[in-house]
Amino acid sequence: MNSREATSLDRALSRVCELCPVCLHARHYQKGMVHSFVRNIEDRICPFCQAYERVHGKKAHEPRD
Repeated sequence: MNSREATSLDRALSRVCELCPVCLHARHYQKGMVHSFVRNIEDRICPFCQAYERVHGKKAHEPRD
């Protein structure tokens, strides 16, 4: 996790990840091709997944509480 504090832009980008059907599927089922896809793109490619991690303190593929 990045040590900087989440900004309002981070929260807005994170909201996109929260509503993303691909990320929702990965968070819910925790296995399969979609889960692997999200695990591989979240850190390097997707700005929404990166913002999700900064705001929530967990990866986009990890289950919500």
